[in-house]
Amino acid sequence: MKTRLSAAGATVLALLVTVLAFGQPAHAAAGFSVAGGKLYDANGAEFIMRGVNHAHTWYPQQTSSFADVKALGANTVRVVLSSGDRWTRNTNADVANVISLCKTNRLICVLEVHDTTGYGEQSGAITLDRAVDYWLSLADVLAGQERYVIVNIGNEPYGNQNYGSWATDNANAIKRLRAGGLTHTIMVDAPNWGQDWSFTMRDNAASVFAADPARNTVFSIHMYGVFDTAAEISDYLGRFRTAGLPIVVGEFGFNHSDGNPDEDAILAYSQANGIGWLGWSWSGNGGGVEYLDLATNFNPASLTDWGQRLFNGVNGIRQTAREATVFGGTPPPTTPPPTTPPPSGGCTATYTVTNQWQGGFQGEVRVTAGARAITGWTAGWTFANGQRVTQSWNVALTSSGTTVTARNTDYNGRLAAGASASFGFLGSWTGTNSLPAVSCTAS
Repeated sequence: MKTRLSAAGATVLALLVTVLAFGQPAHAAAGFSVAGGKLYDANGAEFIMRGVNHAHTWYPQQTSSFADVKALGANTVRVVLSSGDRWTRNTNADVANVISLCKTNRLICVLEVHDTTGYGEQSGAITLDRAVDYWLSLADVLAGQERYVIVNIGNEPYGNQNYGSWATDNANAIKRLRAGGLTHTIMVDAPNWGQDWSFTMRDNAASVFAADPARNTVFSIHMYGVFDTAAEISDYLGRFRTAGLPIVVGEFGFNHSDGNPDEDAILAYSQANGIGWLGWSWSGNGGGVEYLDLATNFNPASLTDWGQRLFNGVNGIRQTAREATVFGGTPPPTTPPPTTPPPSGGCTATYTVTNQWQGGFQGEVRVTAGARAITGWTAGWTFANGQRVTQSWNVALTSSGTTVTARNTDYNGRLAAGASASFGFLGSWTGTNSLPAVSCTAS
């Protein structure tokens, strides 16, 4: 969440080395796991973060924030902690309470140490090795919480200077955590105040991932003024996808002192490509960046413009967040898979209710090409119980009475044989929300 130096003259390093892409875990794990560049929960279900950052270490009394962000639809909260080197140490008891609050509110906890911020440039910032000391001191609190907790070693661990040891230091930190008995998914932040304008994380992520004996590391990029165009956003995130390495946007805003990030592009690209994100931040910002508050004075009934955009806007939390299956919710019903192979050159579509509440629901339709590639598709269905679509994304959707017609957009119509594209929508219902049969026509 800091400014950057000019990227002019920065050497663009070699592309990421492609790593072996593992398939989806076949069995439930003790906790979160990584496979094929994706994050899976302990039940083996893909999990995509949709949440916010919360400055707990500076506002420890704001414990109601966990329930508040959950009520607004978030599935994850990234919690700011301190090792005691720059701010008051969050004790073992306090961290245990944070984890309990996350679990009570059915939120996944990403815990991060903030004292590393800007190391090498920021006075008083600590090393990643020192951050590992803190995590190991919390071993008794973290043990058994692998299903609910992800450990973010250190926030923005290098500034714009002296970041050359980023890969070595992170690799060593991961090895120490594993040797100390932590089996959680580990999250690693980029240097350059998190924004990686030097491409140090981008070009060394594969070696850091390989250094984890558990192969259970996720990379986190912070997107502020460095990422002010859709091209920069898609290029950076796309390189991780191509390499089969897991990436999340651990922080981002709608504006910043170093430039104007393209939040619409961040949200759209992430939604289209299954990438998690966590907006900065719930409330309590100071030092001239108060505009990054999502809620005014921690009041969920007083969202700022940024808060309205992140929670209620297109591709925002309400539209796209899905609760982790480890909290025991009954999976929503889905249409049964087709019993016969799809025709050559054709397509099939499946309709899923991904979330439901009184009077409203969120749905998803997945279109899959048949035995040959297609250049476009049209899906359609008729509601039987008065349901109505109120908002949609990643699709051109029209309704006429109870009949809904959904056509591909310009970026998701071309599908290779057997490939899929999905779109989502919000709807209203009364009485019964039965699943309609969905047709699909390819072009």
